Amino acid sequence: MATDELARARTLYSEAQVQQRVVELADEIQAHYGEEMPLLVGVLNGAVMFMTDLARRLAGDVRFEFMAVSSYGDATVSSGAVKILKDLDSDIAGKRILIVEDIVDSGTTLAYLLRMLRERDPKDVRVVSLLRKPIARQAGPAPDWVGFDIEDLFVVGYGLDFAGRHRNLPYIAALETD
Repeated sequence: MATDELARARTLYSEAQVQQRVVELADEIQAHYGEEMPLLVGVLNGAVMFMTDLARRLAGDVRFEFMAVSSYGDATVSSGAVKILKDLDSDIAGKRILIVEDIVDSGTTLAYLLRMLRERDPKDVRVVSLLRKPIARQAGPAPDWVGFDIEDLFVVGYGLDFAGRHRNLPYIAALETD
């Protein structure tokens, strides 16, 4: 923990806990889809590690694409305005889609993505999120699978960042913010 931010961080989920939950989620997703794996749509940049580990644990032909959206910038609180920075490269009409999210915070980004992707006429759209905050449990769209429900904390590690930093941590930590 070299930076001041990490010196004030508290581990929420160890690397072993995160990996165990990813295995459990993969088993649940595999049981739901069987042999007909959906197209995994990872939300950049935060979901990369989660999606990679999840995809490795799924059997069958696993394909994936990425979208980049932003509602945070360098802040610790969502701006509420969602911007598409990178869209999908292929047509999803008639396909099963599984959105892979790192965290559902307010639900604003997820609601936007669901609306936008459903307009493209996929066979179905489901969501797996590694983390979910309380406000999303109350007001936002509900992911089909959730790794961990967390309190209203700013978290880093395992793909989650603060201004681009700390994504490479193998665990999830709560970052103390001012």
